[in-house]
Amino acid sequence: MAFRYTGFADEAGKSLAEQISVVQKAGWNSIELRAISGKSVCDLTDAEWAEVWGTLQKEKITVAGFGGQIANWARPITNDFAADVAELKRVAPRMKQAGTRLLRVMSYPNAKEPWPVDPWKKEVFKRLRELAKMAEDLDVILGHENCSGYGGLGPSQYMELVDAVKSPALKLIFDTGNNSGHDNDIEATWRYYEACKQEIVHVHIKAYKRGADGKMQTCYPDEDPVQKRVLADLKKRGYSDWVSIEPHMAAAIHAGKDVSDADAARRIWLEYAQRLEKIVTSIR
Repeated sequence: MAFRYTGFADEAGKSLAEQISVVQKAGWNSIELRAISGKSVCDLTDAEWAEVWGTLQKEKITVAGFGGQIANWARPITNDFAADVAELKRVAPRMKQAGTRLLRVMSYPNAKEPWPVDPWKKEVFKRLRELAKMAEDLDVILGHENCSGYGGLGPSQYMELVDAVKSPALKLIFDTGNNSGHDNDIEATWRYYEACKQEIVHVHIKAYKRGADGKMQTCYPDEDPVQKRVLADLKKRGYSDWVSIEPHMAAAIHAGKDVSDADAARRIWLEYAQRLEKIVTSIR
């Protein structure tokens, strides 16, 4: 079985035209939508979305998923829950139109002045249960990325969240680099993967290596040995869905690091895509 390739092309170009161009240059026909000209795809007006969707159709680009904002790094547990409910209701019809069920979410980082763990966890579970029930009714999959929030703390916390929510609409988007970067330990990624791999519905490719200062830094996927280990195990297990590149080398949208050198960002994104494909080809 073959993987399907896609990526967050907002790390290669700000405009939709730039993003489509780099995807096509890579020889791919799919995109994972997140930011378009600096605006979240989930915040587009109806008119703006209609223009985006029309362009994607014209260029024959499919949509692998929406990189949503629900419960993410910018929406801690103290954030108004109504914003998340409104986002899910707003994007679900657009996702259906685009032929994707996948909406990337997280699980509410703790407050700036942290709540005690138990009340924080209780409120996280309550909110995700409600959102998951809505998602079931809307035929949407909430793909929880192993990044920010309670479920991003580690594999045991994510599985605790799964057990608490008990919904087929809550699944895992596994990022192959977040745990390495957060814990300053490449093996942290493998440990998370091993514990939670049965929940995976989508994969983000992000790689890390240790820099001269001893800290983890983003790199190309063939410079991080855990990437091939994860991809090989996914292939062995019969995973044949999306692998989506999110290099975080020229840009890291969530951290406010936007594309500053368009040519360099494009070159990095394309090389990242090529190196990923070579890793996959080398797996026997």
